[in-house]
Amino acid sequence: MYGHVAKLAEEMRKGAASVEGVEVKLWQVPETLSEEVLKKMGGPPKGDVPIINSSDLAEADGLLFGFPTRFGMMAAQFKAFLDTTGGLWRTQALAGKPAGIFYSTGSQGGGQETTPLTAITQLVHHGMIFVPIGYTFGAGMFEMEKVKGGSPYGSGTYAGDGSRQPSELELQQAFHQGKYFAGITKKFNATA
Repeated sequence: MYGHVAKLAEEMRKGAASVEGVEVKLWQVPETLSEEVLKKMGGPPKGDVPIINSSDLAEADGLLFGFPTRFGMMAAQFKAFLDTTGGLWRTQALAGKPAGIFYSTGSQGGGQETTPLTAITQLVHHGMIFVPIGYTFGAGMFEMEKVKGGSPYGSGTYAGDGSRQPSELELQQAFHQGKYFAGITKKFNATA
């Protein structure tokens, strides 16, 4: 809606691309809200990131899914996209692929843990291997002096009313998750 997930995704792309031999593609899911509704909500125009097709998922060695939160769960736009993956589910085309999650919420009680917990069900039904960030970000995971999104499940940020932008620490965590995930995926695919 306000570009927070896109900013985290760009940092994840940079982190993943820093791993030798890793190619990274950014995609966005189709928007389900009308232009009129988007204008009323004050959302900026969408970027030029290509729109994904469910068939694109099967070509990836690993997938990092990012989405905003609505009422403690992934936004309907992302859920609507995942609902188009029934053919992939039926053939288990995504089974065994590493997958991670990152997100944006409106407030501290807005779903920094419930969003990834409820999203994991999508990965499980596809047989994907969930790769959480855990506490691999080190001291950044324990920041208590500043507002910081994210959890052991994945990187995150707080959007508030849309005016708060991801902090430097949140962007560093996203870079770390991208690099960490790419390293795990590369190792996993080298042995598979």
